[in-house]
Amino acid sequence: MSDVVEITGQKAASIPVIDIAPLRSKSRDERLAVARQIGEAAQDMGFFYIANHGVSPDLVASAFRLAKEFFSLPLEEKMRLVPPEAHPGRGYGPMHGQALEPGTPPDLKESFIFTLSLPEGDPRVAAGRFGRLPNLWPDSLPEMRVVMERYQAAMVEVRDLLLTGLALSLGLAEDYFAEYSVEGVEMQRLLHYPPQPPDHEPGEKGCGAHTDFGGITILKQDEVGGLQVLDDDTGNWIDAPPIPETFVVNLGDQIQRWTGGRYRSNVHRVISNAGRDRFSIPFFSNGNPDYLIDSLLTGQDGPARAHFEPLTVEQQLIQRITEVRLTNGAPTP
Repeated sequence: MSDVVEITGQKAASIPVIDIAPLRSKSRDERLAVARQIGEAAQDMGFFYIANHGVSPDLVASAFRLAKEFFSLPLEEKMRLVPPEAHPGRGYGPMHGQALEPGTPPDLKESFIFTLSLPEGDPRVAAGRFGRLPNLWPDSLPEMRVVMERYQAAMVEVRDLLLTGLALSLGLAEDYFAEYSVEGVEMQRLLHYPPQPPDHEPGEKGCGAHTDFGGITILKQDEVGGLQVLDDDTGNWIDAPPIPETFVVNLGDQIQRWTGGRYRSNVHRVISNAGRDRFSIPFFSNGNPDYLIDSLLTGQDGPARAHFEPLTVEQQLIQRITEVRLTNGAPTP
């Protein structure tokens, strides 16, 4: 368990810091109080920080140490971990290998991607099901898989806690999202953003403006900063700076679809202008590929909400990935 963080009055611009420890309380009133904060943030910016999440600082430090060691490997060694074109979403993503914002140069970042490991012989792996391919790991860093799988397991625990709060915030049973999340396509990314060069191309960014495709993103950033969130009311970009002992949480397109637009999947980007290398570790909770996402709240709680056609998790993710590829003409692992 991490030390308790005092968060009274803390806020990053319009992005609140929420103490999620009471979600573990036996008191339903205490759980509901946190859920209300999550619901308010979900309707406002779709972003919030979480404190007292229970993830060990030592585990976080080990994950960042190994991420830096991986990205320091020779390029030829990292390139051996680039997945086949027919099976993206695993292994190494080279610099400028992804473009998320239409009309801009490819992102100034490199990445390493892995998902939840499945047992050998799992029929979904053999069948090449969506999100069920084997992970790729560097032979020269045997510790990396062990630590990253521990970190991923910690993220799953935090995810489950957040989904409980999300369900309560919507007036649903606390276990409403259990079926959605079981054996989900959970993607972990290690990201390295080099400093923006003085002669960079117009519009080049560490990560272009985009929304996340899935359900919930749980992000740990280093001390460098650079994450920005769009304020739709003003059209301005709000900095989401690192706050010690917290994670940044944002909702993805699945939750926006599911709530008929009541909860927001907000646009965000990374600007690498600090003159230093930046590292971050986002965990993307995407749900079970076969789970059907339908509108929960159409016509409820005020004006009729936008309706989205029912899609399975797999269909929704493929649709969003395809949209970005067609718009940008660049690979999106």
